Amino acid sequence: MEPDKHLQKVELASDVYAICIQHALITEKQEVMGLLLGEIDEEECISKISACMILHRSDKQPDRVEISPEQLCGASAYAEELASSLRKPIRVIGWYHSHPHITVWPSHVDIKTQANYQMMDPLFVGLIFSVYNSDPQTKSNQVQLTCFQAKVNGDQLERREVPLFIQNAPLAPYNLKQIVDLPKILIQEELEIHSNNDGETNDPLVKLHNDAVKTVAVANIVSNVSIPILEGLTARLSATQCRIKELQAIKEKLLAELKE
Repeated sequence: MEPDKHLQKVELASDVYAICIQHALITEKQEVMGLLLGEIDEEECISKISACMILHRSDKQPDRVEISPEQLCGASAYAEELASSLRKPIRVIGWYHSHPHITVWPSHVDIKTQANYQMMDPLFVGLIFSVYNSDPQTKSNQVQLTCFQAKVNGDQLERREVPLFIQNAPLAPYNLKQIVDLPKILIQEELEIHSNNDGETNDPLVKLHNDAVKTVAVANIVSNVSIPILEGLTARLSATQCRIKELQAIKEKLLAELKE
């Protein structure tokens, strides 16, 4: 890491923020993860996150996540495609993951992982979404978000909090695709887990049981993820159409006043 170079501010597009929260809330048993894409103002040391990439988990764990080099390469290729289509210098500038049922603060493993990323890019940033963590006073679940980098303090690694600002942004088509693809990624994860267990036995009853468990898992994804996403997007479309009608009525009224 470059000790004198660190982020001063992070600007997170509101649609990316919504995707990350939706991703974090899909499970309260394992952590989920993804990569953040956008632009970096090198002079001001400001990170502008405008897109994300939901990652496929090869190993589900309740207390840690890992990003493979292959996933980083895939995200870099995706960033290049966005940069070409948007004509902006889009690249991978950070990562995010969830903390179900625990505090938002990064663990020593998270800080070490963040430090490794900063070895490649000193302005790389990490976001953590704490979900399903109930407040003992209000007895209600709360969602918390922290934005951090790693810093060296003597021979110890510590977190350094970075100011985070959420910027209002429309739902971009490439971010909409991430939402739509989320159930597909989850189903693929389930199918891979069960395919690895299929060859462990020739007992027909065990195979029947495994098939039933797989079917239930996929059905749960459809009912708990796919349907809510569809309902949310349908409601958003309806609200947008109502707003268009309101603006059209205002436009017609103004044009009529101009003719008078």
